[in-house]
Amino acid sequence: MPMEDKAPKWRHQINLIDREELLVEGVHNLGSYDEREVIMETEQGMLLVKGEGLNIKNLNLEKGNITIDGLIKSITYDDDIRQKKGLLERLLK
Repeated sequence: MPMEDKAPKWRHQINLIDREELLVEGVHNLGSYDEREVIMETEQGMLLVKGEGLNIKNLNLEKGNITIDGLIKSITYDDDIRQKKGLLERLLK
């Protein structure tokens, strides 16, 4: 009998309120972050959030969600980050 993947599967969803508060659901891991950029791994790939005065208001990886406040200027999916990360992990093993 095959073993089931025990990693939780969340629905990926993004809610942006007045470009000042961003709620992302379906987050696996938080990468790097500072007041201008937050990088996270989601159900749908690597997500980059850029802006000014960004602050992580809430992070719960068990539930798979994050809330970011500040001035949101862009929200972008970047598959190249995942490929670079995978290559780096393989080289370090």
